[in-house]
Amino acid sequence: MKFVVASDHAGVDMKDFIADFLKNKNFDVVDLGTNGTTSVDYPVYADKLANYILSNNDVLGILVCGTGVGISIRANRYKGIRAAILYSDEVAEMVKKHNNANVMVFGGRTMSKEDITRRIDIFLNTEYKGGRHQRRIDMLDL
Repeated sequence: MKFVVASDHAGVDMKDFIADFLKNKNFDVVDLGTNGTTSVDYPVYADKLANYILSNNDVLGILVCGTGVGISIRANRYKGIRAAILYSDEVAEMVKKHNNANVMVFGGRTMSKEDITRRIDIFLNTEYKGGRHQRRIDMLDL
């Protein structure tokens, strides 16, 4: 499995930490930036990640901004992108099980490294249920 990661300036340190965490688990990771703390516009990085995922098969995304809110709003404007903020362990499981999210979103200023890595593991160890949930997912991209 391959991951693509991106963030704004408020999430860059956490994005780099997440990329290293995934590489240490032997996942391929593509980093789309940003790579510094100079102020940038989060929609630019959400766009880069969404376009990458929509152009490549078998890729999961991770986005990080200060709270995760702004960057997730932008990413979800793309048909086929299901970006979810993993703000709790239960949500980390449910967004995979019921929503088949393809982008995990985190708050670089609002979440701890321990919570984020645990939630990534929960997400990765959860299977999508399909069934009635697929009908609902199909409705998202009308």
